[in-house]
Amino acid sequence: MKKLWEKGVSVNKEIENFTIGKDRELDLSLARYDVLGTLAHAEMLHSIGILEEQEKNELRSELVDLLGNIDNGNFKIEQGVEDVHSQVEKHLTERLGDTGKKVHTGRSRNDQVAVDLHMFIRDEIQKTADGAQDLFNALMLLAKDYGQLLLPGYTHFQVAMPASFGLWFSSFAEDLADDMLILHGAYKMAGQNPLGAGAGFGTSIPLNRSMTTSLLGFDTLRFNSMHSMMSRGKLEKITAQALSVLAGTLARLAMDVTLYLGQNFNFISFPEEYTTGSSIMPHKKNPDVFELIRGKCNRLKSLAYEIDLVTTNLPSGYHRDYQVLKENLMPAFEEIRTCMHLAEKVLLHIKIRGDILEDQAYKYISSVDKVNQMVLSGVPFRDAYQAVAQQIRNKTFATEPTFNHTHEGSMGNLCLMEISDKMNVRMKAFGFEKIDAAYKALLEG
Repeated sequence: MKKLWEKGVSVNKEIENFTIGKDRELDLSLARYDVLGTLAHAEMLHSIGILEEQEKNELRSELVDLLGNIDNGNFKIEQGVEDVHSQVEKHLTERLGDTGKKVHTGRSRNDQVAVDLHMFIRDEIQKTADGAQDLFNALMLLAKDYGQLLLPGYTHFQVAMPASFGLWFSSFAEDLADDMLILHGAYKMAGQNPLGAGAGFGTSIPLNRSMTTSLLGFDTLRFNSMHSMMSRGKLEKITAQALSVLAGTLARLAMDVTLYLGQNFNFISFPEEYTTGSSIMPHKKNPDVFELIRGKCNRLKSLAYEIDLVTTNLPSGYHRDYQVLKENLMPAFEEIRTCMHLAEKVLLHIKIRGDILEDQAYKYISSVDKVNQMVLSGVPFRDAYQAVAQQIRNKTFATEPTFNHTHEGSMGNLCLMEISDKMNVRMKAFGFEKIDAAYKALLEG
């Protein structure tokens, strides 16, 4: 097939394959957004007199049918067609002739791929936030169920102070609530419409960019046409940074679970069907799920740096370097959601020991509580500290059997309701329903 940019000279096949790269494969994930963007663009072209009413209606009918094929998995990018934009335009031209040829008016593939990616990232962030909400709910349920079971806290890999599994589970839940702040920042970046910026220099066609902004559910425009196109890579990097923060929470959770499952800790266990074995050691129950979560999430943490390296020192203007940004960013959403889902699935089957602190390894874990008892009776903190330290040196220290931690956020006052409220506020701030309503209105015409 003749390329959209071809001017009568065929490209060497090896060069063509190299420059297309993985676009045909990855663009299947962008097809839905390319059709929605084209629908909005056609509505706008009609409003400024480029398309007649009949032409707009014919395009709408074809595009809605095409969207149905995409959603049903019946869309493909044909051999010899280099990307989704070419495939959609080819389909419209074959079906509608000159009307199909008009649909690219006022657009460049540069702003087409940019708007597709903005819409793709918005939807993927919504799915990712929903996945984080599911994991959050599981952690909060576990925090409530195991709130009173004691867990030794560690600093420097040394026994520190008493904690609880409720405190541990809800700490990761609140981490996820904080991660939503960063993810929301990426979502707001993606909520700016680049369509109409063309190749970065605007166009002499009198486009109504505010109209397509509204039709596609964007919050605002990327107003400056050069900014719209010359800042390619910034959205991808900020999104990768947001995923990196979320991946960091998951990786640390996975590391804790892996440690606590080991025989040297032996704090927790899982049903055997959620662990794996060894080919030569029949006693092994390995935490492979959490080790893979840890490995995959640590790899995801490098994605923002990779994007930064690809885009470093590029001058203003579009460069084909940007094409490779899709290759790792687009699959990253599915990977982190899989990690969250499996963490949730396995953690809901956790079994926790109730007698952990009876081990002699934790005989001094109540030292700070003993210091605090003396402080509450009027002894200056530093004097109380020295007195308890002397007891430990003299081996006269007696372990406290109970712990009275009552301030907000301590193991006796987990503030689970407050943490839930925090997560609810941050999830509502996304305003996902706005996009759903915009798409519905666009498709209904």
